[in-house]
Amino acid sequence: MGLINAPTSGKLLIGEALVTDGPIAKVNLRAYRRKFIGYVLQKTNLIPFLTAIENVQLALEINDVSGRAAHNRAMELLESLDVVHRSGNLPYMLSGGEQQRVAIARALANKPMLVLADEPTAALDSVRGRQVMELFRTVAREYGATVMVATHDHRSLDIFDRILEMEDGKLLSQKQANNDSPIGQD
Repeated sequence: MGLINAPTSGKLLIGEALVTDGPIAKVNLRAYRRKFIGYVLQKTNLIPFLTAIENVQLALEINDVSGRAAHNRAMELLESLDVVHRSGNLPYMLSGGEQQRVAIARALANKPMLVLADEPTAALDSVRGRQVMELFRTVAREYGATVMVATHDHRSLDIFDRILEMEDGKLLSQKQANNDSPIGQD
C-alpha cells in the first residue's frame, strides 16, 4: 500500500487517482510517494547528521518547497508536536519520544493524502501517545487525509473512525464509529 514495492495484482486507488493496475504503475511511484504518502515507522530513521528541523525540512525540499516556506512549515509542525525547543538538536541528542515526534512531523510535512503509521506511539508515554493519535485524527479531518495506524496499543483506539483487528494477516473484526459491524459490511 505504501508503494515501496509495486503491487503484483489488484488495483490501488488513493483518493480519486488510479495509482496501479496490477503490476502496471499509472504514475511515477517515487514521486507519488514523496508527494502524497507520509510514513511513520516504529524506528524513526532520522538522518543522523541533520538536526530535527533539517530532517523535517528535507521532506519539503525534495518536493520543491522553498527554503523559507519549508522552514516555517517545519517549525509549525515541531511546535504542534512540542519539540520545537529541540529543533537544532541532532537525533542522538533527542529522547526516543522526541525522535518519534520529529519523525511524525516529517511524515506530515507535505500534507499527505495517506499517512501510514507503524507503531507510532511505541516510544511515547501514554499522554504523548494520545496526543499523537489525536494529531493523526486532526490531520485526517483538516486535510482530508486517510490515516492508517498499525498498533498493539489499545488505549487510544477510541479516537479512530474505523478499527480493523487482524491476527496473522487475517481480518478478525472491525468496528466503525463506535458500532460493531460484521466483517464485510460497512
